[in-house]
Amino acid sequence: MVARVIVRDVFETNAYFAIDEATGSGFLVDPGAEAERLYSIVRDKGWCIERILLTHGHFDHTAAAEPLSRAWNAPIAMHRRGAPFLADANLNLSAPCGRYVTIGTPVDWLDDGDEVRLAANPAYSIRVLHAPGHTPDSVTYHLPSENCAFVGDSIIDGNVGLTKFPGGDQPTLIRSLETRILTLPADTTLLSGHSAPLPLREFLT
Repeated sequence: MVARVIVRDVFETNAYFAIDEATGSGFLVDPGAEAERLYSIVRDKGWCIERILLTHGHFDHTAAAEPLSRAWNAPIAMHRRGAPFLADANLNLSAPCGRYVTIGTPVDWLDDGDEVRLAANPAYSIRVLHAPGHTPDSVTYHLPSENCAFVGDSIIDGNVGLTKFPGGDQPTLIRSLETRILTLPADTTLLSGHSAPLPLREFLT
């Protein structure tokens, strides 16, 4: 199952739980704020979060990752090109928004094509698709068993994501959409960082 939780700080961001119902274990994607609330949801549901996955390094997708990682002993994972964003509050946009967000705990660095599997059920796995453009480290996480893909900010409100921030590049993002996202199975639901779920078929039209 996949559950969307809208978390709020400077912006509203979609955090997603991807939970294997057979084991109650799973992943948390993009915990951008409200760490205590996300922790309470997991406690109340009796879930086990094995890993925290970040689609990119902007603070509105990462700010709750470190405290939750410590609370659950769950590693944080993201594309290796995200390292500068975790260390620089200006690059990750937190400082311009009146926040100061950095992540100092060790991170599991991911590469294009990696498979992230649950220890509790290795058949429940997410494939990493490097999709730069919004940021150089942006990825899409494809979860075939749930017919969905977590696209971060590569797509917002059914349109191409923003590229006006440091490291953004529109031609690169369009190429990523064409080669990494639009090539997913047609029944895939695209789960964006800031808008409602979108069937891939609708995005194609």
